[in-house]
This record gives sequence, structure tokens and C-alpha cells, in this order.
Amino acid sequence: MGELVTGEAVALELRPARLPSRALAVLLDLLVVIAGYVVVSVALLAATASLDEAARRAVAIASFLSVLVGVPIAVETLSHGRSLGKLACGLRVVRDDGGPIRFRHALVRGALGVVEILLTAGVVACVASLVSARGRRLGDVFAGTLVVRERVPVARNGFMPAAPPWLVGRFSGLDLSAVPDDLWLAVRQYLGRMDQLDPQVGRTIAERLAGDVAARTGAPVPPGVPAAAFLAAVVHERRDREARRAFGAGGGPVADAYGPSAPPVSSSPVVPPVPPVSGSSEGEGRATGFVPPA
Repeated sequence: MGELVTGEAVALELRPARLPSRALAVLLDLLVVIAGYVVVSVALLAATASLDEAARRAVAIASFLSVLVGVPIAVETLSHGRSLGKLACGLRVVRDDGGPIRFRHALVRGALGVVEILLTAGVVACVASLVSARGRRLGDVFAGTLVVRERVPVARNGFMPAAPPWLVGRFSGLDLSAVPDDLWLAVRQYLGRMDQLDPQVGRTIAERLAGDVAARTGAPVPPGVPAAAFLAAVVHERRDREARRAFGAGGGPVADAYGPSAPPVSSSPVVPPVPPVSGSSEGEGRATGFVPPA
């Protein structure tokens, strides 16, 4: 499954949810909603026993629409895409651009969910999710939404070093929209395995990746900044933007996973020197030009 891409072509770390996790979330939601519907139906049946058949039928239809359709729509709207089942499975509904959903998105998803999930026992939703490249059912397609995973491991390929504090915020004005997904993947893979590479090989890979990123952004690597440190700082900046776009200025699961952002630093061209690794010569101590924090 590919990564979620925002309106600015910035790929989010949140990945589209797969069908099994989505089905489990829907099942949990249905169990809760159906249990509530049964309780409401029994109460209404006792309260409307004195009414005629037409009135009881109208009340039954109203309770069906209110509980099985209205409640899920209200929950998704108020929780910004986190129903009880999705919260338990670590999922969330977001817009195609990565932002939180609103009432109109939840309304379209809920209305089509009656046909996709309730009336067809989920068959239509499953088929649509299997056919879709990003696992979307028809409600997601028409609403312009996507169900994503919020619980993503911090580093899939090993230790992911944090950006040097003196570089955090240095690239806040950099245009990252032209950097392709495969290049971001290569940078993440390198940063996750940089401590396992041969020093000379690691330095060569870092310089090549830094050059590719700089060419895509139109801004060269600042003088005196090691290639690996530049890559770590740019990845930090990208994740910071993703968190602000997906969860607002206060960040969210992505920001929490990668730690709080440090305050912006001065944009002065003077760059503090990178401390060499103790016990090694200058030429060999900085294999990648960047020493991960302890």
C-alpha cells in the first residue's frame, strides 16, 4: 500500500489501513451501535404500545435512522474520524489531503455505509476495498476520505537518529513538494541503517542522497553541514509539517512518535562545528558526517 499523499504531494507517514483492520473496527462499531439500537427499540416498543400500526412503524424507522445512521455520523464528526472501533484498532478517517474530516464527509460515508455495510452485510464494502489501490470503500471515494493507520512504528529499518538541535527549524522555508516518494524512502532507509554501513560507503551514500534532495528542493546543502545531518534535519522538517497538516498546530500521533519539536534556530549562515567522534582520527571518525545522539 502506498503512503497517503497530501494536496501538496507530501507523503504522510500514516499509511492506508488494510481490509482486516478496517473490518475489525467496523465490527466493533456495529456491535456497540446494534446493542444500543436493541435497547432503544425495546424502550420504544413499550412506550408506543398504545399507538396504531402506522405510528409504530414510523417510530421504528426513525429509531433505525437515528441510532444506526445518525449516531455513527455524529461520532465520526465529533471525534474527527475516530470511532470507538477505529480507536481500538489504531485507525482514523482523514481527508484525501490528510486533514481531519468534517460533517459532510461523515454524512456521505454514513449514508453510503447503510448500503455498503448494513444492507449487504459488508459485501459491497469489502469488494470495493479490495479493488481500490488504497483500500477505500465507496463511501470514502464519494466523500473524499481515507482510513489510515495512526500507530506506525517509529523506525522500520533500524534506529532513526534525531535531527541535530542546531539544525531543527533551519529548513522551515524549504520547498519539499518536489521530492518524490522513492527518494524519501531511500533517505529513511539510509538514516535507519547508517550505523551499520562501512564509513566510506555511508559517507558516499549520504552525499549522493543529500545532493538529490538539494536538487529537488532547489536549495544547496548549507556549507559546513554534513550530508547525513542535512538529511536528518530535512526529514524532521517534513515530519513536523505532516503532523501540523494532519493534526493541527499542536501536532498529534506523528509528532508524539518522533518527539517534540525544538524551537526554531537562527537562520544565520554561521553553522556550529560538528564534534568529532572520540578516539578516532578526523578522516575516519565521521563516517557519515553525523553522529546520532546517545
